Amino acid sequence: MATAQTRASSPADRSQAAAPALDLIRPQPYTDWQPQVSPATAAALRRELEQGCVLYFPELKFHFEPGEERFLDSRWSDGKSKNINLRADSSAVRGAVGSAADLAAMSALVRRYAEYSEKLVLTLFPEYGPHMKRAGTSLRPSEIAGRPVSWRKDDTRLHVDSFPSNPLLGQRLLRVFHNIDPDAPRVWRVGEPFGDFARRFVPQTRGMWPGQAWLMKQLHITKRRRSEYDHRMLQLHDLAKADLDYQAQVPQQEFHFPPGSTWIVFSDQVLHAAMRGRAMMEQTFYLAPKAISDHTHSPEAVLSRMLGRPMLAG
Repeated sequence: MATAQTRASSPADRSQAAAPALDLIRPQPYTDWQPQVSPATAAALRRELEQGCVLYFPELKFHFEPGEERFLDSRWSDGKSKNINLRADSSAVRGAVGSAADLAAMSALVRRYAEYSEKLVLTLFPEYGPHMKRAGTSLRPSEIAGRPVSWRKDDTRLHVDSFPSNPLLGQRLLRVFHNIDPDAPRVWRVGEPFGDFARRFVPQTRGMWPGQAWLMKQLHITKRRRSEYDHRMLQLHDLAKADLDYQAQVPQQEFHFPPGSTWIVFSDQVLHAAMRGRAMMEQTFYLAPKAISDHTHSPEAVLSRMLGRPMLAG
């Protein structure tokens, strides 16, 4: 596993002049959360999304109800969790503090964003509907830059999303982000295509030993048995974050998502790093692998080709 460069310095501290340019941001003109889109346009958007692009909606705004702007202050966070979040099957936010009335209003805000995000995805990609499950929704009111975290949790380093304790068994991570800060952009870096990334790091990964997935579940390290796919993806997450030379030199682009903008991305496929910004909202959807129309670029397909066997077996 990656252990070499775990010092506290951030990739932002290094010059990225040597990093080749990249362009994976695809601007879209829509201003409504249920836009009118022709079948041909929807197919093209789906193709770009599944190939690893970021669909960017500069004028797709999420509006506050009266009084909700107060929740952009980080004082509403309990200080233990980096996000205020709402589970799909819950009516109460977690990671927040406030009176019962405040928490109820906060919950209504976050749930409304979940509903708008779901409308957007189902309008653009109706084929995903039967295979999609709404997961958590979050309000992130704290500044990213300067947050004291370990190198594994440092999201200013390019990474693909993978969860140590929650194996997804091949389900895709589709996310809808919105910069709800009225004043400042959300600054991201986006890295090279997943296939290129995998070719760099998969040779450094290792498979599970016999019985490992069963034992991890028995010890409550994981919520369910981990697949080899989850095992390799978690290593890729760590290897990328640990390698600061890679962070500085990999083909990448920095992009400023302005206030009031929205973007959609498969965060398990697109290398991304959040560099600066606060007051963002985020919705996660789990998507069954069979929902993907072109598996050529999916992480599971890439890993299976490289390793010569299905990643979701066992």
